Amino acid sequence: MDFYKLTIQEIKRETPNAVTIQFNVPETLEKNFSFLAGQYVTLKVTLNGKELRRAYSICAAPKENKIQIGIKAVNKGVFSTFANETLKVGDLVEVSVPEGKFNFTPYPEAQKNYAAFAAGSGITPVFSILKTILLEEPKSTIVLTYGNKTPEETIFHDELIELQQHYLGRFFVHFVYSQANVADTFFGRIDKSVVNAVLKNKHTETSFDAFYLCGPEAMINTVSGVLKENNVSEKDIKFELFGTAPSPENQPATEGHTSVTILVDGEETTFEMSQKQTVLEAALKHGLDVPYSCQGGICSSCICKITDGNATMKKNQILTDDEIAEGLTLSCQAVPTSTTLKIDFDNV
Repeated sequence: MDFYKLTIQEIKRETPNAVTIQFNVPETLEKNFSFLAGQYVTLKVTLNGKELRRAYSICAAPKENKIQIGIKAVNKGVFSTFANETLKVGDLVEVSVPEGKFNFTPYPEAQKNYAAFAAGSGITPVFSILKTILLEEPKSTIVLTYGNKTPEETIFHDELIELQQHYLGRFFVHFVYSQANVADTFFGRIDKSVVNAVLKNKHTETSFDAFYLCGPEAMINTVSGVLKENNVSEKDIKFELFGTAPSPENQPATEGHTSVTILVDGEETTFEMSQKQTVLEAALKHGLDVPYSCQGGICSSCICKITDGNATMKKNQILTDDEIAEGLTLSCQAVPTSTTLKIDFDNV
């Protein structure tokens, strides 16, 4: 994973516990930081002698020609708290090149109807996608359903209202508040009743071509389930998790060891690892500079390919069955189940 030191150009307080950070990208690096709507970058900092990496979605549209991310402070979140309270304009931060599979490519002649469901900071990649649709697919429409506690805690609240007024008939936003009763909004969370109200009441005459979901795993599971009940094909539902629950089932119980060979940056390294470890944990322990970010199986930074042997993932919400059949795996979730294992990070 390639990192570059970028200067913070602007920090904007979006809500009491969320900021957007814009980086200055030198002209010599503009090609490196070209991106698709919905992609993310990984930030790398050292705090108290420990290296931390976190993935944050780009909330700007590619046409806006800027790298801007949104960071919401979470309870006991070391990195997010540091970003909200300590980072300042002029600071240098190591930033990776953009990546990610939750993305959108516009087609200027397309005439489609899109819907998006987001909760909390899950708005950040969706904001990039919806602005791209509005800017680059002038015949298309998008409906956003967006859940938060209150209007004051809603990232991009005013900008979304401005966009709806500017793109009348093309962009519709439905706010959902769990701790505030506000006229012309939904009260509660994004649940089955809200999804059905949007599809069958607010936009009953609209046939949607694709759905973009981003937020907590429970919300994504709920929305996906209701969409499928409404005969939406799984291939038309795109999602990215912002937080995932632990999954005790599918945890391999093994006491063995594996001889693992890892190819990264053109060099092969072989060593012994415990089958209780993930491939990523073992690689980092042995000092290998393998790509990673969230370490929780919710981004795609650490994807690699199994070229020999077998491993199983403790959790997977990203890779399709076809990709797994091709040998792709998430190194942060993959634990060996064979005595030898070969992993390729270079040719993915």
